Amino acid sequence: MLNKDITKNKQRISGLIKALTINCTVLILLCGNYAHAQLTNIQSIYFQNQYLANPALAGMAPQLNLNMDYHQQWIGVPGSPTLTTFTADYNSGNKVGLGLNVYGDNAGLISRTRIMGTYAYHIPLNDKGAKLSFGLSIGFADAHANEGDVVGDQGDLAVSQFNAHGVYADGDIGVAYTSPKFNAQLSLPNLKRAFFQTQADAVDVEASTFYAAMSYKIQLTYANNYSIFSIEPKVAYRGVMGYSNVFDVGFNLYRTTFEDNYQLNLQGIYHSDNSLSWGVGIDYHTLGLLFTYTYNTGQLSSYANNTFELGISLKLLKKTTL
Repeated sequence: MLNKDITKNKQRISGLIKALTINCTVLILLCGNYAHAQLTNIQSIYFQNQYLANPALAGMAPQLNLNMDYHQQWIGVPGSPTLTTFTADYNSGNKVGLGLNVYGDNAGLISRTRIMGTYAYHIPLNDKGAKLSFGLSIGFADAHANEGDVVGDQGDLAVSQFNAHGVYADGDIGVAYTSPKFNAQLSLPNLKRAFFQTQADAVDVEASTFYAAMSYKIQLTYANNYSIFSIEPKVAYRGVMGYSNVFDVGFNLYRTTFEDNYQLNLQGIYHSDNSLSWGVGIDYHTLGLLFTYTYNTGQLSSYANNTFELGISLKLLKKTTL
């Protein structure tokens, strides 16, 4: 009888160890997935929707801008990260821009949600369109593991402890100089680290620490005093917590037809984390579409070398002057 009890206890202990091992392995893999999701940035931030990266660029144009983005990483890999964003920003015709930024991230068991409200102030510097802009986003963020999808012990303390952090305040701050040709900007995201560092350390993996970028528009060809082909080279530098900073170099080549009010775009961006992004897009009247594909040339390319992204933009309530 005693031997049977000992055998049962050994089996229970073995089962618990096995379940704990599975859960720990899953969490480690998920953290690795999310880390690379942070490194593989949303491509819309470079040209189509710069407000995503910098709150100072909310409400730059006298219109209502609606932007939606879907980012699917590692197509075909179970539990691969997906990012979805929605932004709305508006300038009614004065120096103030208002915005809403909603961000959702799912990687296996872990889901993250971030909702920010933005206030931006744009200071005209001359009569040629140059502005100095400041922006602040404040809101909240949440990260949790989906306990129902856990394989093994549903009561694993690692999952419950991760979920115990709950919702916490967050924010971003940014500054930008813009003109019809030149653009320079700097933003500091994830301000929660300044107020809730303990929670941030527990739920953030490879979080973004800063974003800086410069670009310059060059007119290539003209017709009837209008620029038909233009190119905008851009360099960006991104800080990532716990990882080497990422340097981005790219361009946006676009063709504008004023009679039909549409623009064609071709984008290419090289990232120093050994990845290359290509994109094609069209802006027609109020609707804009951007398709991008990122190819990993580093160690991940042997089993996960593709990231697809779709960006949609709408420009509504456009006013004639600021």
